[in-house]
Amino acid sequence: MSVSIRQHAVKSRQADSHTASGEVLTALIIPIIQLNAHFGRAGEAIARTGGQTLARWLVLEAVATAPAPVAQIARGMGLTRQSVQRIADLLARDRLTAYAENPAHERSKLVRITPRGQRALRTIQAAQRVWANRVGAEVGEADLRQTSRVVDRLATAMKSDRAR
Repeated sequence: MSVSIRQHAVKSRQADSHTASGEVLTALIIPIIQLNAHFGRAGEAIARTGGQTLARWLVLEAVATAPAPVAQIARGMGLTRQSVQRIADLLARDRLTAYAENPAHERSKLVRITPRGQRALRTIQAAQRVWANRVGAEVGEADLRQTSRVVDRLATAMKSDRAR
């Protein structure tokens, strides 16, 4: 048997089965996707308390403490610039945000929150605190801290894997 045929056979066996950690990760994918859907539904319900959608809430949060260009908001959220631009335009239309000159870039305006946007955001944040306190108490602080560490490690591993 030639070396290349033997190497192909080894590679084939490795691709046919999971390692123990690969198997656990695979079993975790569906529950995480389901959890994401639950978070999305909860976020939409929370955002409605301030008359907003989850997407609009997230953009308001992104500019709550400092104005930012749409591209920076999009990068921070892991979304396309175009999708965030659409939301930013709707928020500006409804006077929850406004565009301001950007001293660092002539063509890229800054999105800044308005007093009206701050009021909507405060309402949403109050509802989110009630929700987070209720759900957090059910799960427990220690488990949530551990889960947060694991999720951070998983996200880091996935980012480095994507770069390969």
